[in-house]
Amino acid sequence: MSRAPRVDVHAHPGRCFLAGIDADDPLLAVLGADDAVGALQRASDADMAAVSLATVADLRVLRAGTSGFTAGRSFAPGEAAADHRRQLDAIIDTARRAGSPIIECADDIVRAHAAGHTGVFVTCEGADFVEDGPDRDEFARVADAHAAGARSITLVHYRQNRYGDLQTEPPLHRGLSAGGRTLVATMNELGMIVDLAHASLETTADAVDVSRHPVMISHTHLAGPNSDHPRLVTDDHARVVTDAGGLIGAWPSGVASATLDDFIDEIIRLVELVGVEHVAIGTDLDANFRPVLTDYGQFDDLDAGLTARGMGAHDIDRVLGTNAVDLVRTVCG
Repeated sequence: MSRAPRVDVHAHPGRCFLAGIDADDPLLAVLGADDAVGALQRASDADMAAVSLATVADLRVLRAGTSGFTAGRSFAPGEAAADHRRQLDAIIDTARRAGSPIIECADDIVRAHAAGHTGVFVTCEGADFVEDGPDRDEFARVADAHAAGARSITLVHYRQNRYGDLQTEPPLHRGLSAGGRTLVATMNELGMIVDLAHASLETTADAVDVSRHPVMISHTHLAGPNSDHPRLVTDDHARVVTDAGGLIGAWPSGVASATLDDFIDEIIRLVELVGVEHVAIGTDLDANFRPVLTDYGQFDDLDAGLTARGMGAHDIDRVLGTNAVDLVRTVCG
Protein backbone atom coordinates (compact mmCIF):
# COMPACT_ATOMS: atom_id res chain seq x y z
CA MET A 1 0.00 0.00 0.00
CA SER A 2 1.23 3.51 -0.79
CA ARG A 3 2.22 5.72 2.15
CA ALA A 4 -0.82 7.96 1.68
CA PRO A 5 -3.90 8.02 -0.56
CA ARG A 6 -3.16 8.59 -4.23
CA VAL A 7 -5.76 10.65 -6.07
CA ASP A 8 -6.35 11.70 -9.68
CA VAL A 9 -8.49 14.85 -9.63
CA HIS A 10 -9.42 14.74 -13.32
CA ALA A 11 -9.62 11.80 -15.72
CA HIS A 12 -11.82 9.74 -18.02
CA PRO A 13 -10.56 6.19 -17.31
CA GLY A 14 -11.64 3.70 -19.93
CA ARG A 15 -13.39 6.51 -21.87
CA CYS A 16 -16.07 6.48 -19.17
CA PHE A 17 -18.02 9.18 -21.01
CA LEU A 18 -19.01 6.47 -23.52
CA ALA A 19 -20.48 4.14 -20.89
CA GLY A 20 -24.13 3.37 -21.45
CA ILE A 21 -24.10 4.60 -25.04
CA ASP A 22 -26.22 2.87 -27.69
CA ALA A 23 -24.37 0.09 -29.52
CA ASP A 24 -24.98 1.73 -32.91
CA ASP A 25 -23.91 5.22 -31.84
CA PRO A 26 -21.42 6.69 -34.35
CA LEU A 27 -19.17 7.88 -31.52
CA LEU A 28 -18.18 4.27 -30.90
CA ALA A 29 -16.84 3.97 -34.42
CA VAL A 30 -14.65 7.02 -33.81
CA LEU A 31 -13.57 6.51 -30.20
CA GLY A 32 -14.07 2.80 -29.49
CA ALA A 33 -16.14 1.24 -26.73
CA ASP A 34 -15.70 2.18 -23.09
CA ASP A 35 -13.63 0.02 -20.74
CA ALA A 36 -14.29 1.94 -17.55
CA VAL A 37 -14.77 -1.15 -15.39
CA GLY A 38 -11.43 -2.53 -16.56
CA ALA A 39 -9.82 0.87 -16.01
CA LEU A 40 -11.02 0.92 -12.42
CA GLN A 41 -9.55 -2.54 -11.87
CA ARG A 42 -6.22 -1.31 -13.22
CA ALA A 43 -6.43 1.72 -10.95
CA SER A 44 -7.02 -0.59 -8.00
CA ASP A 45 -4.04 -2.73 -9.01
CA ALA A 46 -1.96 0.46 -8.98
CA ASP A 47 -3.12 1.35 -5.45
CA MET A 48 -5.08 4.44 -6.40
CA ALA A 49 -7.39 5.52 -3.58
CA ALA A 50 -9.61 7.70 -5.78
CA VAL A 51 -9.81 8.54 -9.47
CA SER A 52 -12.04 10.98 -11.27
CA LEU A 53 -14.56 9.61 -13.72
CA ALA A 54 -15.58 12.72 -15.61
CA THR A 55 -18.56 13.29 -17.84
CA VAL A 56 -18.04 15.50 -20.91
CA ALA A 57 -20.92 17.94 -21.10
CA ASP A 58 -20.32 19.08 -24.69
CA LEU A 59 -19.39 15.64 -26.04
CA ARG A 60 -22.15 15.59 -28.67
CA VAL A 61 -21.08 18.82 -30.36
CA LEU A 62 -17.28 18.61 -30.18
CA ARG A 63 -15.27 18.70 -33.37
CA ALA A 64 -11.51 18.35 -33.77
CA GLY A 65 -9.85 21.15 -35.70
CA THR A 66 -6.31 22.11 -36.61
CA SER A 67 -5.84 24.01 -33.35
CA GLY A 68 -7.77 21.66 -31.04
CA PHE A 69 -11.37 21.01 -30.11
CA THR A 70 -14.29 23.37 -30.59
CA ALA A 71 -18.06 23.15 -30.77
CA GLY A 72 -19.03 22.16 -34.30
CA ARG A 73 -22.75 22.86 -33.92
CA SER A 74 -25.41 23.94 -31.44
CA PHE A 75 -27.17 21.50 -29.15
CA ALA A 76 -30.69 20.43 -30.00
CA PRO A 77 -33.13 21.32 -27.19
CA GLY A 78 -32.64 18.92 -24.30
CA GLU A 79 -29.69 17.16 -25.95
CA ALA A 80 -27.00 18.34 -23.52
CA ALA A 81 -29.04 17.47 -20.43
CA ALA A 82 -30.02 14.05 -21.77
CA ASP A 83 -26.49 13.05 -22.76
CA HIS A 84 -25.09 14.28 -19.47
CA ARG A 85 -27.65 12.21 -17.59
CA ARG A 86 -26.72 9.17 -19.70
CA GLN A 87 -23.06 9.64 -18.80
CA LEU A 88 -23.69 10.33 -15.12
CA ASP A 89 -25.99 7.33 -14.65
CA ALA A 90 -23.57 5.09 -16.53
CA ILE A 91 -20.60 6.21 -14.41
CA ILE A 92 -22.50 5.44 -11.22
CA ASP A 93 -23.39 2.02 -12.66
CA THR A 94 -19.76 1.47 -13.68
CA ALA A 95 -18.66 2.11 -10.09
CA ARG A 96 -21.28 -0.34 -8.83
CA ARG A 97 -20.17 -3.07 -11.26
CA ALA A 98 -16.52 -2.51 -10.36
CA GLY A 99 -17.24 -2.58 -6.63
CA SER A 100 -15.85 0.95 -6.29
CA PRO A 101 -17.31 3.32 -3.68
CA ILE A 102 -18.53 6.74 -4.78
CA ILE A 103 -16.47 9.47 -3.14
CA GLU A 104 -18.81 11.90 -1.41
CA CYS A 105 -16.42 13.22 1.25
CA ALA A 106 -12.77 13.07 2.24
CA ASP A 107 -13.22 10.21 4.67
CA ASP A 108 -14.47 8.07 1.77
CA ILE A 109 -11.02 8.44 0.18
CA VAL A 110 -9.27 7.63 3.45
CA ARG A 111 -11.43 4.53 3.92
CA ALA A 112 -10.87 3.37 0.33
CA HIS A 113 -7.12 3.68 0.79
CA ALA A 114 -7.18 1.76 4.07
CA ALA A 115 -9.26 -1.02 2.48
CA GLY A 116 -7.14 -1.22 -0.68
CA HIS A 117 -10.02 -0.07 -2.87
CA THR A 118 -10.28 2.61 -5.56
CA GLY A 119 -13.09 5.11 -5.06
CA VAL A 120 -14.80 6.98 -7.90
CA PHE A 121 -14.65 10.77 -7.69
CA VAL A 122 -17.50 11.76 -10.01
CA THR A 123 -16.86 15.01 -11.87
CA CYS A 124 -18.55 16.90 -14.70
CA GLU A 125 -16.38 18.54 -17.36
CA GLY A 126 -18.42 21.50 -18.53
CA ALA A 127 -21.63 23.01 -17.17
CA ASP A 128 -23.43 22.93 -20.51
CA PHE A 129 -25.99 20.49 -19.14
CA VAL A 130 -26.99 23.03 -16.48
CA GLU A 131 -28.15 25.64 -18.99
CA ASP A 132 -30.09 23.15 -21.14
CA GLY A 133 -33.59 23.82 -19.88
CA PRO A 134 -36.02 26.48 -18.69
CA ASP A 135 -34.39 29.07 -16.42
CA ARG A 136 -36.61 28.12 -13.50
CA ASP A 137 -35.16 24.58 -13.59
CA GLU A 138 -31.60 25.56 -14.42
CA PHE A 139 -29.82 25.16 -11.12
CA ALA A 140 -31.93 22.20 -10.07
CA ARG A 141 -29.72 20.30 -12.52
CA VAL A 142 -26.71 21.07 -10.31
CA ALA A 143 -28.52 19.67 -7.28
CA ASP A 144 -29.50 16.60 -9.31
CA ALA A 145 -25.86 16.00 -10.27
CA HIS A 146 -24.80 16.37 -6.64
CA ALA A 147 -27.52 13.97 -5.48
CA ALA A 148 -26.29 11.42 -8.04
CA GLY A 149 -22.79 11.61 -6.58
CA ALA A 150 -20.96 14.35 -8.52
CA ARG A 151 -18.67 16.50 -6.37
CA SER A 152 -17.08 18.84 -8.92
CA ILE A 153 -18.13 20.72 -12.05
CA THR A 154 -15.78 22.33 -14.55
CA LEU A 155 -17.58 25.56 -15.46
CA VAL A 156 -16.51 25.59 -19.12
CA HIS A 157 -15.00 23.14 -21.59
CA TYR A 158 -14.65 23.67 -25.36
CA ARG A 159 -18.12 25.06 -26.09
CA GLN A 160 -18.90 28.65 -25.17
CA ASN A 161 -21.69 28.50 -22.60
CA ARG A 162 -23.55 31.08 -20.55
CA TYR A 163 -21.36 30.90 -17.44
CA GLY A 164 -17.93 32.19 -18.37
CA ASP A 165 -15.20 32.49 -20.96
CA LEU A 166 -12.80 29.74 -21.99
CA GLN A 167 -9.14 29.84 -22.88
CA THR A 168 -9.56 28.60 -26.45
CA GLU A 169 -12.31 30.90 -27.77
CA PRO A 170 -12.80 34.69 -27.96
CA PRO A 171 -14.47 36.08 -24.83
CA LEU A 172 -18.24 36.46 -24.64
CA HIS A 173 -18.74 37.56 -21.04
CA ARG A 174 -15.45 39.29 -20.14
CA GLY A 175 -15.14 36.96 -17.19
CA LEU A 176 -17.69 35.13 -15.08
CA SER A 177 -21.26 35.95 -16.13
CA ALA A 178 -24.13 36.71 -13.76
CA GLY A 179 -25.32 33.14 -14.33
CA GLY A 180 -21.80 31.91 -13.59
CA ARG A 181 -21.84 33.72 -10.27
CA THR A 182 -25.10 32.01 -9.38
CA LEU A 183 -23.66 28.67 -10.47
CA VAL A 184 -20.61 29.11 -8.23
CA ALA A 185 -22.83 30.11 -5.29
CA THR A 186 -25.04 27.07 -5.90
CA MET A 187 -22.03 24.75 -5.94
CA ASN A 188 -20.69 26.36 -2.75
CA GLU A 189 -24.01 25.75 -1.05
CA LEU A 190 -24.10 22.09 -2.09
CA GLY A 191 -20.46 21.38 -1.29
CA MET A 192 -19.12 20.91 -4.83
CA ILE A 193 -15.62 21.86 -5.98
CA VAL A 194 -15.54 24.62 -8.58
CA ASP A 195 -13.15 23.51 -11.34
CA LEU A 196 -11.71 26.29 -13.53
CA ALA A 197 -9.81 24.15 -16.02
CA HIS A 198 -10.33 25.59 -19.52
CA ALA A 199 -11.46 28.94 -18.06
CA SER A 200 -9.89 32.26 -19.00
CA LEU A 201 -7.87 34.23 -16.47
CA GLU A 202 -10.70 36.75 -16.11
CA THR A 203 -13.29 34.01 -15.49
CA THR A 204 -10.93 32.35 -13.01
CA ALA A 205 -10.29 35.56 -11.10
CA ASP A 206 -14.00 36.34 -10.91
CA ALA A 207 -14.85 32.83 -9.71
CA VAL A 208 -12.18 32.95 -7.02
CA ASP A 209 -13.55 36.31 -5.89
CA VAL A 210 -17.12 34.97 -5.69
CA SER A 211 -16.46 31.51 -4.22
CA ARG A 212 -16.67 30.96 -0.46
CA HIS A 213 -14.39 27.93 -0.82
CA PRO A 214 -11.04 27.24 -2.49
CA VAL A 215 -11.27 26.19 -6.14
CA MET A 216 -9.12 24.09 -8.42
CA ILE A 217 -7.79 24.01 -11.94
CA SER A 218 -7.94 20.25 -12.31
CA HIS A 219 -5.62 19.80 -15.29
CA THR A 220 -3.24 22.36 -16.71
CA HIS A 221 0.36 23.42 -16.55
CA LEU A 222 2.48 26.52 -16.59
CA ALA A 223 3.22 28.22 -19.87
CA GLY A 224 6.90 28.68 -20.64
CA PRO A 225 9.35 29.79 -23.31
CA ASN A 226 8.77 26.62 -25.32
CA SER A 227 5.13 25.99 -24.42
CA ASP A 228 2.58 28.73 -24.97
CA HIS A 229 -0.50 26.67 -25.86
CA PRO A 230 -3.74 28.45 -24.85
CA ARG A 231 -4.64 25.60 -22.47
CA LEU A 232 -1.64 26.42 -20.31
CA VAL A 233 -1.67 29.13 -17.65
CA THR A 234 0.61 32.01 -16.80
CA ASP A 235 2.26 32.31 -13.40
CA ASP A 236 -0.28 34.99 -12.47
CA HIS A 237 -3.19 32.78 -13.55
CA ALA A 238 -1.95 29.95 -11.34
CA ARG A 239 -1.38 32.25 -8.37
CA VAL A 240 -4.93 33.62 -8.56
CA VAL A 241 -6.12 30.13 -7.60
CA THR A 242 -3.41 29.13 -5.16
CA ASP A 243 -3.19 32.46 -3.31
CA ALA A 244 -6.83 31.82 -2.36
CA GLY A 245 -6.00 28.34 -1.04
CA GLY A 246 -6.84 26.43 -4.21
CA LEU A 247 -5.23 23.58 -6.10
CA ILE A 248 -3.61 23.08 -9.52
CA GLY A 249 -3.74 19.60 -11.04
CA ALA A 250 -0.50 19.00 -12.95
CA TRP A 251 -1.38 17.74 -16.44
CA PRO A 252 0.81 15.09 -18.15
CA SER A 253 -0.06 16.28 -21.63
CA GLY A 254 2.07 16.50 -24.74
CA VAL A 255 1.17 20.18 -24.76
CA ALA A 256 3.87 20.77 -22.11
CA SER A 257 5.88 17.52 -21.87
CA ALA A 258 7.46 15.08 -24.33
CA THR A 259 8.37 12.44 -21.73
CA LEU A 260 7.40 11.45 -18.21
CA ASP A 261 10.69 12.92 -17.00
CA ASP A 262 9.67 16.23 -18.58
CA PHE A 263 6.39 16.02 -16.67
CA ILE A 264 8.19 15.43 -13.39
CA ASP A 265 10.31 18.51 -14.09
CA GLU A 266 7.09 20.44 -14.77
CA ILE A 267 5.65 19.31 -11.42
CA ILE A 268 8.75 20.64 -9.69
CA ARG A 269 8.43 23.94 -11.56
CA LEU A 270 4.81 24.25 -10.46
CA VAL A 271 5.68 23.39 -6.84
CA GLU A 272 8.43 26.02 -6.83
CA LEU A 273 5.98 28.67 -8.06
CA VAL A 274 2.87 28.06 -5.95
CA GLY A 275 4.03 25.86 -3.07
CA VAL A 276 3.81 22.13 -2.59
CA GLU A 277 0.50 22.39 -0.70
CA HIS A 278 -1.24 23.65 -3.86
CA VAL A 279 -0.24 20.96 -6.38
CA ALA A 280 -2.08 17.74 -7.27
CA ILE A 281 -2.23 15.42 -10.28
CA GLY A 282 -4.94 15.62 -12.95
CA THR A 283 -4.00 13.04 -15.57
CA ASP A 284 -6.88 13.55 -18.05
CA LEU A 285 -6.38 9.79 -18.58
CA ASP A 286 -7.90 8.35 -21.77
CA ALA A 287 -8.83 11.78 -23.15
CA ASN A 288 -5.45 13.52 -23.13
CA PHE A 289 -3.35 14.98 -25.97
CA ARG A 290 -0.15 12.96 -26.57
CA PRO A 291 -0.11 11.85 -22.93
CA VAL A 292 3.15 11.06 -21.16
CA LEU A 293 1.27 9.22 -18.41
CA THR A 294 -1.06 6.52 -19.70
CA ASP A 295 -1.35 4.08 -16.80
CA TYR A 296 -1.86 4.51 -13.08
CA GLY A 297 1.15 2.28 -12.43
CA GLN A 298 3.21 5.30 -13.47
CA PHE A 299 2.36 7.01 -10.17
CA ASP A 300 5.21 4.86 -8.80
CA ASP A 301 7.44 6.48 -11.42
CA LEU A 302 6.28 9.92 -10.32
CA ASP A 303 7.15 9.01 -6.73
CA ALA A 304 10.61 7.79 -7.75
CA GLY A 305 11.25 10.75 -10.06
CA LEU A 306 10.24 13.35 -7.49
CA THR A 307 12.41 11.57 -4.91
CA ALA A 308 15.36 11.70 -7.31
CA ARG A 309 14.86 15.45 -7.65
CA GLY A 310 15.13 15.92 -3.91
CA MET A 311 11.50 16.09 -2.81
CA GLY A 312 10.78 14.45 0.53
CA ALA A 313 8.27 11.66 1.03
CA HIS A 314 5.76 13.87 2.90
CA ASP A 315 5.69 16.45 0.11
CA ILE A 316 5.44 13.76 -2.57
CA ASP A 317 2.45 12.30 -0.77
CA ARG A 318 0.86 15.75 -0.77
CA VAL A 319 1.23 16.11 -4.54
CA LEU A 320 0.14 12.55 -5.33
CA GLY A 321 -2.98 12.67 -3.18
CA THR A 322 -3.07 14.32 0.23
CA ASN A 323 -3.63 17.83 -1.13
CA ALA A 324 -6.62 16.55 -3.09
CA VAL A 325 -8.01 14.87 0.03
CA ASP A 326 -7.63 18.16 1.92
CA LEU A 327 -9.52 20.11 -0.77
CA VAL A 328 -12.34 17.56 -0.80
CA ARG A 329 -12.52 17.80 3.00
CA THR A 330 -12.66 21.60 2.90
CA VAL A 331 -15.35 21.83 0.23
CA CYS A 332 -17.34 18.58 0.35
CA GLY A 333 -16.87 17.52 3.95
